[in-house]
Amino acid sequence: MSVTTAALDPSVCAPLPVLGQDVTVPLVTGGEVGYAALDYAASAPALQRVWDDVAAYAPYYGSVHRGAGYLSQLSTDLFENSRRTVAEFLGCRAEDQVVFTRSTTDSLNLLAAALPADCQVFVYETEHHASLLPWRDARVTYLDAPRTPAQAVETLERALADRDPYVPALVCVTGASNVTGELWPVKELAAAAHAHGARIVLDAAQLAPHHPVDIAELDVDWVAFSGHKLYAPFGSGVLAGRADWLREAEPYLAGGGASRKVSRRADGGVDVDWHTTAARHEAGSPNVIGVYSIASACKALTEAGFDNLVAREQELVSRVREGLAEVPEVQVLSLFGDDAPRVGVISFVVRGWNSSHFAAALSAEYGIGVRDGLFCAHPLVRTLLGSDPQDPGECGAPEAEPGERSLNAIRVSFGAGTPDEHIDRFLRAVSELVRDGARWNYRTEDGRCVPDRGEAARTA
Repeated sequence: MSVTTAALDPSVCAPLPVLGQDVTVPLVTGGEVGYAALDYAASAPALQRVWDDVAAYAPYYGSVHRGAGYLSQLSTDLFENSRRTVAEFLGCRAEDQVVFTRSTTDSLNLLAAALPADCQVFVYETEHHASLLPWRDARVTYLDAPRTPAQAVETLERALADRDPYVPALVCVTGASNVTGELWPVKELAAAAHAHGARIVLDAAQLAPHHPVDIAELDVDWVAFSGHKLYAPFGSGVLAGRADWLREAEPYLAGGGASRKVSRRADGGVDVDWHTTAARHEAGSPNVIGVYSIASACKALTEAGFDNLVAREQELVSRVREGLAEVPEVQVLSLFGDDAPRVGVISFVVRGWNSSHFAAALSAEYGIGVRDGLFCAHPLVRTLLGSDPQDPGECGAPEAEPGERSLNAIRVSFGAGTPDEHIDRFLRAVSELVRDGARWNYRTEDGRCVPDRGEAARTA
């Protein structure tokens, strides 16, 4: 998979309107500033288009797949039309199913629950915990972090060559790293998996918001992603792909909606005839608002011209990387090297700084929201930082005080709604903080680095 922008003009694509663009936040040094949301990899702001669509539908809210009333029928049609919209957005094959879940994590746990008996799973240590951890009931082979895309394919091929060919196998891989933003060779990995009789699931949580995803073109068996990273509100996700394992598995949740017929037996027990469609794993009243939000986001990205969105984002990626390269104290984290294609997700550390202290100063003194920590990808960040697995450090809970070395990093991430000014402010802030230091005193409180309200501002 590659990112190509040569034939595209980023100037023809302005940032898409998102919620929160007019939010101001207080600065610890005095005054207020417009909030620069540069934490898209955690949760992207909802598109204004999505919010407007949801608001227009809200008065017509009704129970899905239940009720003969007009609003229930309308909501059911909207829910199923959303399923078709998502299938089209992902380039699903005719026989694929689109199952609505709560998130990427929920989607991959659903697939894990549907694995055939004795299934062997192959997963790189570089994965987000949502991809790394759900396979508790399977035989898991953890693959070492590759240092090139070619090495990623070679590592997988060697591992698959040694597997038992008589048992099912699944490969799980990210499309774009949530730590480095680097694109993985998904199509080549899918070809390697299939050549050895294995299936493959793509964690597209960080890929789908930044780059078109086509199941048929990539030849993957499943794709999982979250709505809240695709410019929709929280609480909805997707698992799309082959139907057979899902159809043959026990329902992910037992309850109404998943069951087609329930009857009492003569012995007092209960017989259940489960659905074989996506409904089999969608028990309970579905999150119709969340599902509609995902479909609205898919339409908005498509109609805006996804290729132009990609081109503009790549221009922002280049600006950020070039700006950070001008600060010698900054080390950008990377698996595949400087020339690797990537989306708008960049992690780095700053020599002489505790990463949580640096992130706190960006927020308190410049109104810039980034993330610090291990990004729910502990093995990967530890590998990139060259740390011992036993070194202290947790997601979002730094052990070190401001000024002390910390086992975590800083992540800046952006996308279709990011204004140029936010990027410019971020780069200026990094340069000033490294050159002049923080203008305020900070302390650790409840595991977070925060401004010390009792301390006077430092002299810049």
